Amino acid sequence: MDLSNCKQLRFFGVHLNFLAAKCLVLVVIALFLGTVLLPTFSGLGGVIRQNNFVFVHNCSFPSNQPVKLKFLEVPQIVWGLNNQKIAFARACLTARMLNRTLLMPKLSASLFYKEVELLKPISFDKIFQFERFNSICKGFVQLSRYSDVSNQSDVIVLQKGSGRRWTLEKDLEQLNQFSKHPYDAREIIRIVGKNPFLWHDHWPTKDYAKVFECLALVEEISTEADKVVSKIREIGMEVRSKNAMLSSSSQPVPFVAVHMRIEKDWMIHCKKLEQRLNISEICSSKEEIMARVGNIAGLKTPVVVYLAVADTLLEDNTVLNGWKDGLHPYEKKKLGVFDIYKKQPYLFQSAIDYEVCLRSDVFVGNSFSTFSSLVVLDRTQKMIKAGETKLCGSDVRWPSYAYNIRGVGNSPHPWVTNMSDTSLTAISYGSNHISC
Repeated sequence: MDLSNCKQLRFFGVHLNFLAAKCLVLVVIALFLGTVLLPTFSGLGGVIRQNNFVFVHNCSFPSNQPVKLKFLEVPQIVWGLNNQKIAFARACLTARMLNRTLLMPKLSASLFYKEVELLKPISFDKIFQFERFNSICKGFVQLSRYSDVSNQSDVIVLQKGSGRRWTLEKDLEQLNQFSKHPYDAREIIRIVGKNPFLWHDHWPTKDYAKVFECLALVEEISTEADKVVSKIREIGMEVRSKNAMLSSSSQPVPFVAVHMRIEKDWMIHCKKLEQRLNISEICSSKEEIMARVGNIAGLKTPVVVYLAVADTLLEDNTVLNGWKDGLHPYEKKKLGVFDIYKKQPYLFQSAIDYEVCLRSDVFVGNSFSTFSSLVVLDRTQKMIKAGETKLCGSDVRWPSYAYNIRGVGNSPHPWVTNMSDTSLTAISYGSNHISC
């Protein structure tokens, strides 16, 4: 048969074009010759039989149908920075479950329950690096821009259920339904209803950690965080130069970051939470936090203590008084960085503080705070990635503590994230059951 003279062939009732027909005939010949006549051979029109496998080079079955991307659209993401990060990760994992790409969502620049009139949507790529996210998370989850959509009217709406009757099982059943025909044929699935933070959680902590690993702050924010950390390190050098025993040492004075939740709104919230959950270890007074930080085992003084506190919500102006000798407390004003924060919207301020706490030598927070919990998750993941086998104790590389839970000798309790948790509930809503 002269394949070069064939425009079309009919095979089992199916019309094949020339290239497809050629490929098919080559495969049949290769299988026959390779199996019956020769143990190994090469050279027949790009056909090679090797180790019981047949390869046909430079041969493909062309398709007139381009690969069609499919997308997931979610509501604007709101609340605090770390609530928004969790909501974003949950949206990413939902898109992964539906075998779709998440359309870049809108975040919120301010706390809507504090500043309703100032609530402005802000694009994800104004806070986090879009390209870097896709690069690091490639093969796991991906983001797309609306310009990637070919037909923005090819939409089907998924209404999220709510209320006590909308169970975890019903939610999972709905997602499975929308991953199949006919729903999966639509270019966009648009989820409407409640904030993604309030969606049911179907994924283990380690999957969330993979998404969080891909989040890198844009240069504008990370540069501001660099300035704050540099200022803290400068203060540490000044403290060392004034200490006769340390002045000749080249070792930097360590800094402790304390996420100090004593603002009025937090104290109201945590008191109600303690009553509802019948738990006493959620709220901590200023005095209790100071005492427990001063009792951290193995903490060598002098040490600089950075107080990550919402200055605009703080009614107590004595947070710098009463600390143990050797602890040098600084908040934004005393540190001289308040101007860096005040010119930024809430979301930027929180992102800077988060980065400062993440880079600290020692971190102390509240295990019922989403901010503190995500800092500890990132620090735990950081130790695991660095190959650290010991995660708890005073001599670990990046120790973290929960000041609301009493440890040995009235110290804050050592704290790492349980990466084997089957959901993110303990981080999303807080817990007094921490891994160390």
